[in-house]
This record gives sequence, structure tokens and C-alpha cells, in this order.
Amino acid sequence: MLSTDDARLVSFLHGGFPLSDRPFADVAAQLGCSEDAVIERLQHLLSHGDLTRFGPLFQIERAGGRFVLAALAVPEERFDAVVQQLDAMNEVAHNYRRESAHPDQPGATPLNMWFVLAVESADVIQRVIAQIEIATGLPVYAFPKEREFFVELKLPLFEGGAHGPR
Repeated sequence: MLSTDDARLVSFLHGGFPLSDRPFADVAAQLGCSEDAVIERLQHLLSHGDLTRFGPLFQIERAGGRFVLAALAVPEERFDAVVQQLDAMNEVAHNYRRESAHPDQPGATPLNMWFVLAVESADVIQRVIAQIEIATGLPVYAFPKEREFFVELKLPLFEGGAHGPR
């Protein structure tokens, strides 16, 4: 459970972060606390799992890279082993279990392991997919991004509360 101060900090930062030489000091000044306190609270929230990520979002394609959503149909008895194989790969940003219909075969194992591939160069993606297929013995279903959509979801942390320093 977030403390009131933590919720205030997260709400303040949600959707906006100062672009300056000392952004944490700027945040601290607006919240009436110290720069060290802001950094310490964010580190605490991350280390305890209250926040899973704090950082910028990039449009990797503008830098020549590529993100690809992908999935596998992993037999249940191999699921944990395949998780370990993917976790060992630098190109796998994250993976998770999610049951979905298999695109080709009725009665087949559903697509149950989803992951994001992140590569620095778009021409590398097929090689990484091939490596996964060889390592796991399973076909990779790749779903490359066709269009970019901007959906900014901001959920209030306080009843009737606004988001960030506006």
C-alpha cells in the first residue's frame, strides 16, 4: 500500500518529468522535500515492486531498432524451462503467460507465452527469432508493429485528483 507521500510523488510524476540538469531537485522543490528524498522514495518503490519501471519510453524505430511482440505455444511441462531460455536472452525485453487461441491448429497448445523482442537494428530480428526457434524447438509467432498508436492512460491515485504538476 502506498503511503500518502508516495502516492503524491507518483501522481505528480505520472505523465511528466522535468527536462533539466537536476530534474529530481526540480520535483523536490515543487513537492517541498529534498532531492535525496525523491530519489530515495523512487528507489524504495522500485525495489519493493510498487513501481515496476521508472524511465523514458522510446520510439526505437527512429533510432534504427525494432520492437516485435511475439508468442509461443509452449507445452505446460516445458513452460518453466522455456521461460529460463528466453530470460537468458538480451533481446527479450520481458515475457509473460497469457492464454490465447492458437492461430493455425484446432486443439493445439494455445499461444501461452508472450514476449517482446527489442533489437538495436531492424535487420537482426529474423536472426533472433530463428535462434529462439532453434533453442526451444517451437515456432515463434511474430506480430510486428504496423502502426503506432498513442494511448496515454492516467489513473487517479486520489479521489478527484488531477495528474502531475499542472
